[in-house]
Amino acid sequence: MKDIDQAAGREARWADVDGPVHYADFGGPADGPLVVCVHGLGASHTSWWSLAPRLAKRSRVLALDLAGFGRTPVGERGSDVAANTRLLAGFLAAVSGGAPALLVGNSMGGMISVLQAAADPGSVAGLVLISPALPIPRLRPPDPSILGMFTGMVLPKVGSLVLARRRVRYTTEELVGQALKRTTVDPRRVPADAVAAMVALSAERAAAPGAGLASDTALVAATRSVIGQIARPGRLAAAVAAVAAPTLLVHGRQDRLVPVAAARHAAARRPDWQVELLDDCGHLPQLEAVDQTTALIDSWLDGPGAAAATAARAGSAGAAGGVGDTEVTVPAARDDGELALS
Repeated sequence: MKDIDQAAGREARWADVDGPVHYADFGGPADGPLVVCVHGLGASHTSWWSLAPRLAKRSRVLALDLAGFGRTPVGERGSDVAANTRLLAGFLAAVSGGAPALLVGNSMGGMISVLQAAADPGSVAGLVLISPALPIPRLRPPDPSILGMFTGMVLPKVGSLVLARRRVRYTTEELVGQALKRTTVDPRRVPADAVAAMVALSAERAAAPGAGLASDTALVAATRSVIGQIARPGRLAAAVAAVAAPTLLVHGRQDRLVPVAAARHAAARRPDWQVELLDDCGHLPQLEAVDQTTALIDSWLDGPGAAAATAARAGSAGAAGGVGDTEVTVPAARDDGELALS
């Protein structure tokens, strides 16, 4: 069966950052800014199926699969926020040739992108945060149905059991449809080819021996870590304050996973950031409102983000041919944001 990325004209590539890291190369002009897309919780490079080709008209666009998601195995790395922030750091070193990149992050990927920009400003030319998981004032809970799902995920041994039962009860197509229903206002707005790519990759993962348990374990660990970062937001709040890179934040007003209050809170703390709220849009503007999101990013790159785009152009040459067997070793560190529930 032909690879879903190759079938759509995208290159499936691999890097080595303490283990294999899969990423999709969406192409783009060799002299354009290097853009690295970072997906959210439970997602993969297919989250960027619709937006990345539009960005590739002017930028060199890559989208990695974080450890435990898509085609990237956890291995010895872990799938929590801290582990995947280290993975992102190593990936940037592998593909950028040492030059800064523009990071485009959704949800957990936005959180990780902020942490990376704060920890290593020289690696990040600019940030585009799409419904990022950021500190929420007074810890406002998400939609009740989402809160119930998260509660089950963080309880010891419960999360993996719930996920395993869902895999038995529902088809791959149904599971993808349910995820889109939770994360969008209207799933019908998500382009059909993007939905097909998500289903195909989910089926590919499910067919691998032992993949179900490994996937469930990775998702539960990542979920607990994200919730821990939000529940004890000191480190994340400090990272938001420390970001030096020009930043565009796009958030759907009808987001049920990350309340729009998080974006408003970020806007109050960082008045230098450009913050755009999209009406009638949920957690995935890059899929549900791809034209609006593309227009906002293009306008930002021509305005407040122009300097970031210029800085990121130096990194695109290093990514042009892919990194193949490039290997990067990153130091281990504990995840201070993970909930101690066990």
